[in-house]
Amino acid sequence: MAVPSTAAATRRIAAASRTVAGVLSEAAEARATVVLSGHVNPDADALGSTLALAEGLRRRGALVLPTFPGTSALPASLGWLPGAEGFVPSSALPSSPDVFVSLDAASPGRLGELAGLLDTAGTSIVVDHHASNPGFGELRLVDPGAPATVALVADLLDDLGVAIDRRLATCLYAGLAADTGSFRFGNTRPSTHELAARLLATGIDHAAISRRLFDTAPFGWLGLLSVVTGRAVLEPDVGAGLVWTWSSSAEAAEHGLPAEQLEALVDVIRAAEEADVACVLKGQDDGSWSVSLRSRGGTDVARIASGLGGGGHTLAAGYSSYLDREKTIEALRQALAEA
Repeated sequence: MAVPSTAAATRRIAAASRTVAGVLSEAAEARATVVLSGHVNPDADALGSTLALAEGLRRRGALVLPTFPGTSALPASLGWLPGAEGFVPSSALPSSPDVFVSLDAASPGRLGELAGLLDTAGTSIVVDHHASNPGFGELRLVDPGAPATVALVADLLDDLGVAIDRRLATCLYAGLAADTGSFRFGNTRPSTHELAARLLATGIDHAAISRRLFDTAPFGWLGLLSVVTGRAVLEPDVGAGLVWTWSSSAEAAEHGLPAEQLEALVDVIRAAEEADVACVLKGQDDGSWSVSLRSRGGTDVARIASGLGGGGHTLAAGYSSYLDREKTIEALRQALAEA
């Protein structure tokens, strides 16, 4: 009898994890230099994955350099993650490390100025869970069925023989909770809760982690939220329904907020029940727009985002636009109408 495709995929991912772990284990034994990086504008999954794997490899003896692309400082809302003080500026990295590991980046472009390390490193490894990942790097551990990249890192730590203690579990749980929307999103599986239970068993303060991720913001966030939701537009006839709004890093600054606070806006806008797709345009300092998309289930926003130069998941995706605001939203309307 043929093996079901899901079982075959599980076996394939497990084999890929063992292969990647084997390469990393050899690098650690050789005291090799390993650079690990998440994507630009890193979130809890990217940072949690990077910090957990960095600490695991450090315990195995590797010379580890955790980093992230861009010149911006570490998001203040995630600076409490264990090991966050050890991030190395991308400008201080070796040009040809022994190993480069990309974590949670859906495409080379999401690595910013670090994308070149995919070619110059002795070995390049990609660990990711985005369905839109085109397949890059020499070795790949890519599982679109994983709820978060931290789930793949947890498997790698197991394969490396590194015990997951409270420090590692804090990083892993932060990424898992963030990417599943505190276990509310459709990417939550039975295995997701099994991993969460395992992490909780280490004694982490999951309530404090969730409070920091979801229920803590500067007072200025309330003023920004009022302005941005007040200008939201509902277009029920676009695709399966679209609700959208916009803000900018400059507007966030007017409210005394860092640009990272814009990331949470889309999860407020998506509450509009009349629209299947929620969109927030976030103006960047260079004049471009970072576009965040969410779907209630009737629209594959990863496909939409990919067609517009980005990527992501079926229900959560994004891309960058260098058009002005009206042309950016018009391009999205057209893509949704065609979909």
